[in-house]
Amino acid sequence: MSIIQNIRERGAWIIFGIIALALIAFILQDGVGRKGGSTDTTTLGKVNGEVINKLEFEEKLEAQVQNYASQGVKREQLIGYLWSQEVDRLLFKSEEKKLGITVGTKELSDVLFGNESPFKQEFTDKTTGEFKVNDAKQAIAQIKKSKNKDQVKQIEKFYIEPAIENRLRSKYQALVVKGVQLPKWLADKQLAETSNVANISYVGLPYSSISDSTIKVTNDDIAAYLNENAAAFQIVETSKNIGYVGFSAAPSSVDSAGARDVLLSLKEEFKNTSDPAAFLNKAGTELPYYNSYLSKKSIKVPQKDSIFNVGVGNVYGPYVDGKNYTIAKVIGLKQWPDSASFRHILIGTINPTNGQQLRDDSSAKKLADSISNAIKGGASFDALCAKYSDDESSKLKGGVFPMFSQGQMVIPVNDFSFESSVGAKGVVKSEFGFHVMEVLKQSAKGPAYKIAYLSKSILPSNETVTSASTAAAQFASTAKNLKSFSANAVKINKQVLPATGIKANDFEIPGIGTSRATVRWIFENDLNSVSEPFEVGDSYFVAAITGVDKEGLASVEAAKPQVEGIIRDQKKAEKIKGSLKGNSLEAIAVNAKANIQKADSINFNYSMIPGLGNEPKIAGAAFNKSLINKVSEPIAANSGVFVISVNSLGAKQTGQDPAFFKDELLQRTRSVLFRTSVALKKTAKIVDNRSKLY
Repeated sequence: MSIIQNIRERGAWIIFGIIALALIAFILQDGVGRKGGSTDTTTLGKVNGEVINKLEFEEKLEAQVQNYASQGVKREQLIGYLWSQEVDRLLFKSEEKKLGITVGTKELSDVLFGNESPFKQEFTDKTTGEFKVNDAKQAIAQIKKSKNKDQVKQIEKFYIEPAIENRLRSKYQALVVKGVQLPKWLADKQLAETSNVANISYVGLPYSSISDSTIKVTNDDIAAYLNENAAAFQIVETSKNIGYVGFSAAPSSVDSAGARDVLLSLKEEFKNTSDPAAFLNKAGTELPYYNSYLSKKSIKVPQKDSIFNVGVGNVYGPYVDGKNYTIAKVIGLKQWPDSASFRHILIGTINPTNGQQLRDDSSAKKLADSISNAIKGGASFDALCAKYSDDESSKLKGGVFPMFSQGQMVIPVNDFSFESSVGAKGVVKSEFGFHVMEVLKQSAKGPAYKIAYLSKSILPSNETVTSASTAAAQFASTAKNLKSFSANAVKINKQVLPATGIKANDFEIPGIGTSRATVRWIFENDLNSVSEPFEVGDSYFVAAITGVDKEGLASVEAAKPQVEGIIRDQKKAEKIKGSLKGNSLEAIAVNAKANIQKADSINFNYSMIPGLGNEPKIAGAAFNKSLINKVSEPIAANSGVFVISVNSLGAKQTGQDPAFFKDELLQRTRSVLFRTSVALKKTAKIVDNRSKLY
């Protein structure tokens, strides 16, 4: 799709986005006011005082939603991604301004039409991979000449400005990276270390030799550990924890049987109908009728081989397709190519962007027939396309659509491309107007099926929904705090499930699903609060706020899962050390009732010890010259406590080229600096209002 069409589509979404934004702002204004916060619904945030405007953010967001729609990325996922982009953009913009980094007039042409051109995707020949620079320049010039201010503005906002920002970012990063150098002595030292090897003997006892149940770890132990290692247990963003119980409103077996019975009652009539489109329109179906043919690989439904085997005019089902019961009817079978290519000249009757009429059917048909006759008489298709076609997405490419699979075009265009032979020419009418077409290429033919689907959702009955919602409401009404919440769950034999680490800007709650309204409730209420029932998917949930992990040093409860095992091993280590006594490894082995073992070819720069795993403390001690033929003090390592003796130290040939090693080491060192945004964020003043406006 061309840049022009992309921008037109974006323009339509921007309008929808602005309307949606106005509604959202109206709905959320009361919620923001309840907590006494700001009523500013236009400032999404600030970065060192520079505003991120909500309307401009929404505009960019809708563009991202379109870009990622085919990949199934959700809108709420893109909000966080785009927020990070905007914060980085403003942080780097400030640094670039301080350093005087700019993009000059001459450089701008390379930015727009060079190797990193923002127009590359739209103007690259899919067959040859060649970037059609002149076509891109011609398209931009044409837009500017059209004096369509909105279209020019969209090109600047979605293409030119981001391309300039990317070039400025590249310059900034290059400046920082090139400032990092590696001294020769350091490279030589590290190269030498890669060749160093050690051979050791050791005696050890694993932590698993002492039962966990014999070691008690108290909250005071955890608190002391956190204070000693405060830097490693800092919470950057406040989060909350909840416990919840669920009440399923999913369709029951009775509901499922009812949906199946409905389909069975229609099966015979569906099989005998001569007009499947009219029948499905009357009966209603979850799967719309596609009145054309698709190849086997293009049909994505369960049990499709069984459907194909019933033959034309017959039906198969009911079968389960996701949350539906479905009956399939094979309407027709043809031999069609799997893919095809065509070119066309569109004589439009409506503007696809705004729906306004371009010309009536009669005059459009007359012009299309005239062009078709001229082409058959030898006139240039390319010249007539450039002059008359209303399809801006293809006219600059001679109206050519490269190879595509069945079902990707409007049905009349699709059917002409696959039904006709290569070289066939004709005029085809679609909802957009009249297409003067020529089939250019086709792949090998294979079976293609026209199938109609009578599909009904398996829905919960009113009784099922009422039962679940009533049970949830009764539970919530008698659970006024965390204590009664837990007690009530026990009474009705419901398990309280945890969901931890929920942040103010989250949309999804672990174990529950997407529910922005519930996240807002969690952060508008305090510890021990119990929610009213909320509906997510086919369940009702009641939640209680069980904990708050505020910014700063982690609480004992928050750190306990991570820290408890470490402290337990530390206490075990003190006990084990008492068993590792003696003046020699032989004496220590006898006292510990353990065996002496060996580990050879330990590398200084690699902490994996043969037979032990990742043990950096042992790897470091293995190169201690004072331990050659002597016994170390007990070493509390990752997997247990060990006493070692160094048998020998040496070096082996690595075969590495010193210059190559230094260059590789320098590149690894420089790569860390691409994380400069992390450092900039830590020192910046960032105001984030997303949780108030979404």
